Amino acid sequence: MAGSASDRPPRAFAAVLVCAGVVLVNLDLFIVNVAMPSLAETWSGSSLADLSWVLNAYTVVFAALLVPAGRLSDRIGHRRAFLAGVAVFTLASALCAAAPELAVLVVARLGQAVGAALLMPASLGLLLTSYPPERRGTVIRAWAAIGGIAAAVGPVLGGLLLEPGWRWVFVVNLPIGVLTLVFGARRLPDPAPTDRGPLPDLVGATLLTAAIGALSLGVVRAPDWGWWSGRTVGVWVATLVLVAGFLVRNGRHPRPVVEGALVRNRVYAVSGVANILFGVAFAGMLISATMWMQTVWGWSALRTGLGTVPGPLCVPFVTILAGRYVARVGPGPLVVLGGISFSAGLGWWILRLEPHAHYASDFLPGSILGGIGVGLVLPTLIATATGALTPDRFATGSGVITMLRQVGAALGVAVFVAAVGAPATLDGYDRAWYILGGATLLTALAALFLPRAGRGAGAGAGAGRASGAAEVSAGSAASAASATVN
Repeated sequence: MAGSASDRPPRAFAAVLVCAGVVLVNLDLFIVNVAMPSLAETWSGSSLADLSWVLNAYTVVFAALLVPAGRLSDRIGHRRAFLAGVAVFTLASALCAAAPELAVLVVARLGQAVGAALLMPASLGLLLTSYPPERRGTVIRAWAAIGGIAAAVGPVLGGLLLEPGWRWVFVVNLPIGVLTLVFGARRLPDPAPTDRGPLPDLVGATLLTAAIGALSLGVVRAPDWGWWSGRTVGVWVATLVLVAGFLVRNGRHPRPVVEGALVRNRVYAVSGVANILFGVAFAGMLISATMWMQTVWGWSALRTGLGTVPGPLCVPFVTILAGRYVARVGPGPLVVLGGISFSAGLGWWILRLEPHAHYASDFLPGSILGGIGVGLVLPTLIATATGALTPDRFATGSGVITMLRQVGAALGVAVFVAAVGAPATLDGYDRAWYILGGATLLTALAALFLPRAGRGAGAGAGAGRASGAAEVSAGSAASAASATVN
C-alpha cells in the first residue's frame, strides 16, 4: 500500500536525497553571484564582460535545456535522469574548482548547467511518483521551500566560503554530490518511464541556446565594439538567423521545445512575455546589488551576503498575502502593483546610493521595495500561466515559463554589464537601474492584458484557475523569487 507505515522511512529518505540535489543547484547558483569580485581579482586582466559569462553561460544553457531535459527524464526514467544530472553537476563542479583559466571555468559552468537541467525536473518527478495524489501539493511546496531556503542562504554561505578563496564555492558541491550519488543509487525509487514518444528536440534546444548566447554577446560587447560596428552587426545577424532556424525547427518537430498550443493561449503568452521582462529586471538588480556593496562600498563577501537578506525575507509573506487577493482582483492589478514597487526600489537606489555606505537609509528601503515587488509579480505570473493550461500541459507549460524567466535573467546580466561600463562608474549604475526599471514598467504594462476579476466569464474563470494554481506553484515562485532578489 502506498501509504503504509513500512513505506514511510524509505520514502522520506528518498525525499531527503532528492532535496539534497535541489540544494546542490540552488546553493551553487547564488553563491557564485557573490564570488564575482573575487574572480575579478584572480583574473585581473579580464573585463566584467568576460567575467559575466561565468553567470550567463550557466543561465543560457540551463534555460534552453530545461524543457527538453524534462521530457528526456520522462522518457528514460526520473531516477536515471536525476542521478545522471547529479553526476554531471558534481564532476563539473570539480572542474570549476580546479580551473586554471577563466575560459576553463566558463566551460565547466556549461557542464554544471547541463547537470542542473537534468536534475531539476527529474527531482520533482521522483517526488511526485513517490507520494499519493492527495499529498502531492504539500510535496511540491516542501520541494520549493527547501530550494528557496538554500538559495536565500547562498550569499551568506558564499561569504564564508570566499574567506579561504573562491574555489571553495565549488568544492562545497563535491561532498553533497558524492553522498547523493552513493545513497541515491541504492535508495531512490525507480518508477517506470512515463513517455515512450519520440526524443525531445535537442537540435532546437541547441539553436535556442546559440541564439540567446549570441544576443547576450552582442549586448555585452557592443559598448566596446560599437553598437553598429561590423562585429556587432554580425552578431545581430547571427542572432536573427539562429532565432529563425529555431522557429522553423520548433514548428516542424513532433516534440518541440515550445509547443504551438502554448503560444496560442493568450493568457499564457502574455504571462510568458512578462516573465522575460521581469527576469531582465530582477537578474540585473541581483548582480548590481552584490557588485555595488563589494566594489563601491568595499564590503567583504560575507557582509554583502548578510546585507542582501532583508529583501528576500519579504517575499514569502507578500506571496501569501497576494494569494488571498488574486481571486478578488485578478492577476493583472497585482502584477502592476508589484512592478511599481520594484521600480520604486530601483528609483530609491538611483536617488540615495552614494559611495559612502549608509545601508539602513539608502540601500535597505530599495531592497525591501524590490522584495515586495517580486512577491507580488513572480508567483502571480507563474500561477496565472499554469492556471491557463489544461492538466496535460501543466508540466511542459511550467517548464517553458521557467525557461523564459531564465532567458530574461541572462539578458538582465548582459544589460547590466553593458550599462555599467568598463570600468564601472556611478553614472553607469544609475543608467543600469533606469533600464532595469524600464523593463519592470514594461512588465506592468504587459500585465494590463492579463485577466481582471469581473471582466466576463472567461476572465473570471482564468483568475479562479490562477488562484487554484497558486496553491501548488506559489511556493515554487516564492522560493525562486526570494533567491533572485538577494
